Amino acid sequence: MYNRAVRNIVIGAVILVAIGTGIFLLKPDTAKAPDEMTVPQTESSEPQEANITATFTIITDGITRSFVNSKYHNLSEDVFVTAENPSQVHVMKTGIKWSDFFATLPMQLTKECLITGDGETLCNGVQGTLRFYLNDVEDIDLLDKEINQGDKALIQFISF
Repeated sequence: MYNRAVRNIVIGAVILVAIGTGIFLLKPDTAKAPDEMTVPQTESSEPQEANITATFTIITDGITRSFVNSKYHNLSEDVFVTAENPSQVHVMKTGIKWSDFFATLPMQLTKECLITGDGETLCNGVQGTLRFYLNDVEDIDLLDKEINQGDKALIQFISF
């Protein structure tokens, strides 16, 4: 009787070990080493600090417009030009578009018209054509583009 009890205990122990081993081997591996773990990427709609510089030029009928007048300088904390280099745009936050920059200046610029700081109105039509270039490539959607490091924007009005 004693042998039978020991035998049942041993058989029971072997069965438990086999079941435990099977569960362990068949269980999906959810634990990962720290270098395999992925950190979820969260897209923030909040602008982040930046230090981006780009350049811009406005040419009307072959004349390059000047932005040396102080009325154009340091008009926003997020995007601005300075007296030291008034053709260089300083972008301090991500997500700033060319339209955001031009909106800070005492002038108006849309895809159709340029109203200069002196009040001169230059629009597409019988008067001439307004053209936009980004990094030496014509781009009618320039104003909708985010300003990136090293960008070169050219706005040109050519009279007929």
